[in-house]
Amino acid sequence: MSKKPSVLFVCVHNAGRSQMAAGYMRALSGGRVEVLSAGSAPKDSINPQAIAVMAEEGIDIANEQPKILTTEAVIESDAVVTMGCGDACPFYPGKRYEDWVLEDPAGQDIEKVREIRNEIKVRVENLLTELLA
Repeated sequence: MSKKPSVLFVCVHNAGRSQMAAGYMRALSGGRVEVLSAGSAPKDSINPQAIAVMAEEGIDIANEQPKILTTEAVIESDAVVTMGCGDACPFYPGKRYEDWVLEDPAGQDIEKVREIRNEIKVRVENLLTELLA
């Protein structure tokens, strides 16, 4: 049995986009994918709007903590998905990289955060299909 594929979701604050993506990947993969998330400049806590819109989907990210991005996390991951961290996102040859261009949910109203969440869900579903292919 080969090891589970692993994916690292990275955004600047690890408080919104990457946390929502990680929440979906954990829920949708049913444990078939190892999920990590981190930020290049993590905030102290998760965006409350992100927590609220994920709760609407039955996914609880309220107890997650923003984490600092480490080179170890990148090295351990099969796929690295970046969201708006630009040059702060590390690059290692041989990894699968995707850069998802998504608006930052910070400071947005709940409707906008729902739109971002829905876009993340579609992308996570597509990535999951590819990782498990």
